[in-house]
Amino acid sequence: MRGEPMRPTLGHQTEDSADPPNMTQADDDAAFLQALGQRVRLLRARRGMTRRILAAQSGVSERYISAVEAGTGNGSILLLRALATALNVRLRALVEDAAEPLAPPLSRAPDHRNRIALIGLRGAGKSTIGPLLAEYLRIPFLELDREIEKEAGLGLGEIMELHGQGGFRRLERGVLDRLVATHPQAVIAAGGGIVAEAPTFARLRETCLTVWVKAAPEAHMQRVIDQGDLRPMRDNRRSMADLRAILASREALYARADFQLDTTGRDVTTTFAALLSALGR
Repeated sequence: MRGEPMRPTLGHQTEDSADPPNMTQADDDAAFLQALGQRVRLLRARRGMTRRILAAQSGVSERYISAVEAGTGNGSILLLRALATALNVRLRALVEDAAEPLAPPLSRAPDHRNRIALIGLRGAGKSTIGPLLAEYLRIPFLELDREIEKEAGLGLGEIMELHGQGGFRRLERGVLDRLVATHPQAVIAAGGGIVAEAPTFARLRETCLTVWVKAAPEAHMQRVIDQGDLRPMRDNRRSMADLRAILASREALYARADFQLDTTGRDVTTTFAALLSALGR
C-alpha cells in the first residue's frame, strides 16, 4: 500500500509528530514558504547584500527574490541552490531550522590579547579609532579589506563581481590567517560582514581581543555620507531600512565581541578614552 507523499519541512519533525488539527496542505506549503522567505531575507541582510546584488550574483531575478522573501515564491530546487551559492551557505541553511550556527566553539590562542580587532558596520568609527589605538600602543594598524585588495590586486567591488560572495569570503579567511601569522601584535579593522562567516569570525575571536565599535543607524548613515558616499541619498528611505535590517540581523553576532564601544554622540577624544578604559590601558 502506497503511503502518503512526503512533504518538505523546515523543522526537525519526528515520526510521532503530526500537523496541527485542520491544517491543510495549502496551509503547510504557505508556512514553509514564509519560513523560507524569512531565512533568505535574514541571510541576505546578515551579509549586507541588497536584492539587486544577490540577483546579480545568483542569476535569479530581483523580482523572484522579492517573491521568495515575501513567502510567495514557488521556485525549483535549482533556483534555491543558486541563491544558496550566492549567499555562500549550504542549501540546508535555507530549509532547516538553525542550520547556520552563530559561531563554532571558541578555543583561544595564548597570544590573542596581543592583537585587537575592531568589528562593526562601516561608519561606526573603526578607521578613525583604529589608527589612534595603534599609535598609542606602538603597533601596526591593518585594515582587512585593504589587505584583501592588495592580495587580489582588485577593488572589493571587482572581487565581488568576478568571484562572488564565496570567493571573497575565502580570500578574506586566507588574508586573516596571513595577518595573524605575520603580526604577533596589531590593531586590525575587520569588514562589517566578517561576523556572517562563522569559521572566519571564530578565527578572529580566537586570535584577537575583539571590540564591537557600534553606533545608532542614523549615525552610521551620516558618517558614510560624510565620507563622500552619496549612494544612500538616492533612496534614503530604502537605504535606512536596509541598514536597520543589517544591524538587526548581525546584532547577536557582533555582541560576541569581548568589548562594546558605542560611538554615538561622542567626539573622537571621548570615544578613544572610553576604548582605553574598556581595554584597561
